Amino acid sequence: MLHEQGVEKTTLADIARAADVPVGNVYYYFKTKDQLVEAAIAAHGRQLESMIDALDRLPTPQERLKALVHGWIEQRDLAAKYGCPTGTLASELDKRDDGLDRAIAKVMGELVDWMERQFSAMGRGDARELAVALMAAYQGISLLTNTFRDPALMELEGRRLERWIDSLA
Repeated sequence: MLHEQGVEKTTLADIARAADVPVGNVYYYFKTKDQLVEAAIAAHGRQLESMIDALDRLPTPQERLKALVHGWIEQRDLAAKYGCPTGTLASELDKRDDGLDRAIAKVMGELVDWMERQFSAMGRGDARELAVALMAAYQGISLLTNTFRDPALMELEGRRLERWIDSLA
């Protein structure tokens, strides 16, 4: 709901309806929408950890990075409808003055740090720059895919990023 409607538009009643539970149940666990957003960010962080654990089972850093990109490509229809879940949330929370923007930035930073470790394992001295470039490319194409409602853009850029990763190995 937060991804589809945004934080400001989503109410606790919307969450209750989507979860098919009485609104009182939602209020029992989350007294405010901010608490719900914090929980959503924490859940996103756990999903990221799980994804990284799965990617880390692949044999080479090049394969791990390309698998990450492939996952982004698989989410192209979702990106076309709503944008990147993390990036859109980060952008929305940045406009508020409650500190939640720092929580989502921490989650995004964990992914950038992981990408940096992969590029470093490939022997790249410019690993941090490459990690930031990869994240920037993804966030940029997510925005364009959403703006133009065109999932093919995500696929096109994803394939280019895969070739770019190959060229760095």
